Amino acid sequence: MTPLQAAVLGVVEGLTEYLPISSTGHLIITSSLLGLDSPSSKSAVDAFNIVIQGGAILAVVGLYWSRFVQMLRGLLGKDNAGFALLMNLGIAFVPAAALGPLLDDWLEARLFFTGPVAGALALGGVYMIVVDQRRRGGLARPRFAGGDRGVEELRPHEALFIGLLQCIAMIPGTSRSMMTITGGYFCRLRPAAAAEFSFLLGVPTLGAACLYKLAKNIMLSRGPEGAGHPNMFELLGAMPIVIGLVVAMVSAAVAVKWLVGFLGRSGLTPFGWYRLVLAATLVGLVVGGVVRV
Repeated sequence: MTPLQAAVLGVVEGLTEYLPISSTGHLIITSSLLGLDSPSSKSAVDAFNIVIQGGAILAVVGLYWSRFVQMLRGLLGKDNAGFALLMNLGIAFVPAAALGPLLDDWLEARLFFTGPVAGALALGGVYMIVVDQRRRGGLARPRFAGGDRGVEELRPHEALFIGLLQCIAMIPGTSRSMMTITGGYFCRLRPAAAAEFSFLLGVPTLGAACLYKLAKNIMLSRGPEGAGHPNMFELLGAMPIVIGLVVAMVSAAVAVKWLVGFLGRSGLTPFGWYRLVLAATLVGLVVGGVVRV
């Protein structure tokens, strides 16, 4: 992997990780266009795409530093609201932490391919359009309309609900942000608050995924079945990984700042239509032989 290829993947990861449009779908297309989807390098590139999520994590930590300070004060017994937020994030993280390691191999073997990703993109697009329109009262007999609550008002059982929805995003192409932001909508959070809780929840969730994938990639290369198969660092080099992390951090910061304002103005519907177009594009690239099935 060249430094330029790493930078391109870092930009794609950073811009799409926190937007509800599936970073997986974009990374599949980008990796194919860059010629990085050959069988010999696929596992290393897949691990690379997970590990550079660390850059996106750092972006959220920097942008929401005051929240992390508040939660630290809460842990020390000096801020009740901070402690409540920390507990809710912990509750929301538990389902993914429990199911992730159990389902990772199964999902990777059966669903981490172009067809399932395209299907998840399309279904997610329809889902977001319906949810957003019902929130806005654009469809007949909406079940819920606009929310006006902040993250401080989220209750433990609602945090668990959002955490369970996050588990659906383990299906490649679904989008963790899509599930957690719409979960916030169902809990009557303001769009900005739903996005904020999604961003904060991404820190432990993406962090655990990064560490798990990194450890798995290294351990498999050292085990008897992986003998002779280089790990991500040996195959791709350390410099591309560092470049991917840094570029992902910068681009994620830009995306996060933009998304908060955009949700308040336009909602999720534009992202739903974008996902439908992306799914059709992905299918077209497969039919045209540009992207591997």
